[in-house]
Amino acid sequence: MNQDIFQETIAYQFKRSKLLEQALTHRSYSSNLNNERLEFLGDSILNLVISRYIYLARPDASEGELSRMRASLVNEEALAQVARDIDLGEYINLGGGELKSGGSRRASILSDTMEAIFGAIYLDSGFSQAQQTILFLYDEYLRKLPDAEALKDPKTRLQEYLQSQQIELPKYNVSKTTGKSHDQTFTVTCIIDALKLNTSGRGSSRKKAEQSAADSALHRLNR
Repeated sequence: MNQDIFQETIAYQFKRSKLLEQALTHRSYSSNLNNERLEFLGDSILNLVISRYIYLARPDASEGELSRMRASLVNEEALAQVARDIDLGEYINLGGGELKSGGSRRASILSDTMEAIFGAIYLDSGFSQAQQTILFLYDEYLRKLPDAEALKDPKTRLQEYLQSQQIELPKYNVSKTTGKSHDQTFTVTCIIDALKLNTSGRGSSRKKAEQSAADSALHRLNR
C-alpha cells in the first residue's frame, strides 16, 4: 500500500521514511529491523499523553478513576480500534504465516503497531508532534470520555456487589480451551455457590473469558 496515503491519513509526514518503515514492520517479516523497540517507546508516550489529557479534562476525578479512564483508552482493544479507523492493517509488513492467519486484523498486532507509530513520530519530530498526532487520532474517543464508574470491569463490579451483600466471592474455572497456541479461545465458568448461580463466558484469553462470565452473572442478577 502507498505509505503517502497513510501519512495523509494520520496528518503527519515523516522526515525519515525508514522510521515509518520500521514502525510498520512486524517481527514475523524481519527479525532484525522490526517495530518492537519502537512499540516500547510509543507505549510510554501514549500513556503520558492520555494521562495528561484526562488529568486536565477531569479535575475532580480520583487517582483510581483516572487510572480506569486511561486504561479504557490505551488497552489493546482501544488501540486496535484506533488502528482500524485508519486502516493500519493494510500497511503492516507481515511474514507469510501471519498474513495467512489474518495477522493484519489481529488486535495485538494492530495495537503494537499503533504504539510503534507513536514511537517513530517521537523520534522523528519530538514529543510535541507525537502528542499532536495521538490527540488527533483519539479525538472522537476523548470527546466521548466515559464516566469512571461505568468503566469498572465486570469482575470488579460483581465482586463489589457480592461484598455489599456479604456473599462469598465467585470462583472462576476454565472449562474448555480450543484452537492453536497463537489463536486460542477460552471458556470460563463463574460459580457463585451461595446463590446457586453458574454462568459461562468465552474470550481470546482467560482474563477476557472471566470478564465475560462475570458480565453474564451481573445480567442474571440484574446489576
